[in-house]
Amino acid sequence: MSEKIGFAESVSLAVGGMVGGGIFAVLGVVAEAAGPAAWTSFVVSGVLALCAGYSFVRLIEESDSATAGPVAHVEEFTGEQWLAGVVGWVFTFGYVGTMAMYAYAFGSYGLQLVGVETAFGVAARPFVSVAGVACFVGLNALGARASGRAEDVLVALKVLILLVVGGAGVYYGYTQGTLQSGLHTVGGGVVSAAALSFVAFEGWELLAFDLDSIENPRETVRKAIYASIAFTTLLYVLVAVVTTNLVSADVIRQHAETALAYAARPVFHEAGFALVAVAAVLSTASALNATLFSAARLSQQVADAAHNAPDRAASNAGDGSSDTSRAPALDASVGSSRTASESESSPVRALLVLGVLTAILTAYGSLNSITSFASGAFISIFGAVSAIAYTQRESVVSAVVPAAGAVGSAVALLALFWHLHRTSPDVLATVATIWAVVLAVYWLPRRE
Repeated sequence: MSEKIGFAESVSLAVGGMVGGGIFAVLGVVAEAAGPAAWTSFVVSGVLALCAGYSFVRLIEESDSATAGPVAHVEEFTGEQWLAGVVGWVFTFGYVGTMAMYAYAFGSYGLQLVGVETAFGVAARPFVSVAGVACFVGLNALGARASGRAEDVLVALKVLILLVVGGAGVYYGYTQGTLQSGLHTVGGGVVSAAALSFVAFEGWELLAFDLDSIENPRETVRKAIYASIAFTTLLYVLVAVVTTNLVSADVIRQHAETALAYAARPVFHEAGFALVAVAAVLSTASALNATLFSAARLSQQVADAAHNAPDRAASNAGDGSSDTSRAPALDASVGSSRTASESESSPVRALLVLGVLTAILTAYGSLNSITSFASGAFISIFGAVSAIAYTQRESVVSAVVPAAGAVGSAVALLALFWHLHRTSPDVLATVATIWAVVLAVYWLPRRE
C-alpha cells in the first residue's frame, strides 16, 4: 500500500493488538491470583509496558536506520548477532504463546455461546481451538488479509463493548453498595498477578516492526505507543474492578477463561453474557489471524538472517571490517538472494510450523501455563530491550525509565516463577520444558 497510516490509525492498531484477545483470556487468571486488587496488577504491568515502550522509542530515535525493527536494534546496539537471534526467536515463540491463548479463549467463549462443553464424552474446547488455528493458517496461506477498515471497526466495537460493560458495572456496583477498591487486599500476589497479566499488553510493539508503513514514523510511533498503553491500562483497570466486584471468587476460579462474560450478567443478564461472548469470539479470532500473519513473517526474517549469517561474517572479514560497536542491522532484506519460489513457499512453511506449535500448545496446555509462557517471553524481551536502551542514556529520564523497565521486568519474571513454584509447580515444569525445547531448537544447529 502506498498510503501510509497516521497517528489515529497507529493508536487503533496498537490498542487492537493489546485488547485483541488478551484481556478476554487473562482477566480471570489475574483476578484469581490477586482478588479484588487485580486492577492494581494491571497498573503495575501497564507502568512496566510504558517503560518498555519508552525504551523501544529510544532505540528507534538512536538507530542509524529509519525503519529497523526491535530485533535489528538488538544487533545494532550490542554488536551481538546471536543475541538478536535469541530475541527474534523468543519474540516468535512468545507470539505462539499468545496465539495459543487467543485460540483457547476463542474455543471457550464460542462454546459458551452455543451451550456446549463436551462432544462424544470429551471436552470440546481443545477441538474448537485447534479448528480455529487450522482455519486461520489456511486463510493466511491463501493470502487472505482482513481489510484495514474492517479491523478499525472491530477495534472500535470491542473497546465500546468493554467500556459499556465496565461503566455499567461500576454504576451497578456503586448503587448496590458492593463496589470495593480492593486496596486492603494488596500483597505479594499483586506482583505475580502483574507478571501473569503482562501478555495482555503485548501488541503495541508491532508498530516498531512496521515503521516503513507509518507516516513520520519516529514521531508518530512515539506518541502512539504512549497513548495506546495509557488508554489500554485504564480500560483494563475498569474491567478488572467490575469483574472482581460483580463475580464471586468461586465463579472466577471455575470459569477463569470466560470471567469477563460473567461480569456482564448482573447488569445485562443473559444478553450481556452473550454480547461479551460474541465480542470475545470476534476479537480473539481477529487477534489470532493478525498475530499469525505477523509472526510467520518475523520468524522467516529471523531464519533468513541466521541462514545468511556466515556469508555476512565472511564479507566483513574479507573487507577487514572489525568494528562491532554498531553492527549491521538485521532487517527484512536479508535473504534477498533467495529465489522467488523460495520466498513464496517459506512464509507458508512458517505458517504451518507456527500453526502446528500453536495447536499443540492450545490443545494440551492449561490456560495458566499458556498465559505464563507468553507473559514470561514478553517480560524477558521488554526487559532486555530496556537494558539495551539504558546503555544509550543521555539524561536522567533516558537512564531512569529504561533502568526501571529492566529492573521491574526482572522482578516480575522472578515473581512469576515464584508464583508458579508456590501454586502450580506442574505448570512451572511445563513452561521450563517448553523454553528448554525452544532454546535447544535455536542452539543445537549452531553447534553442528
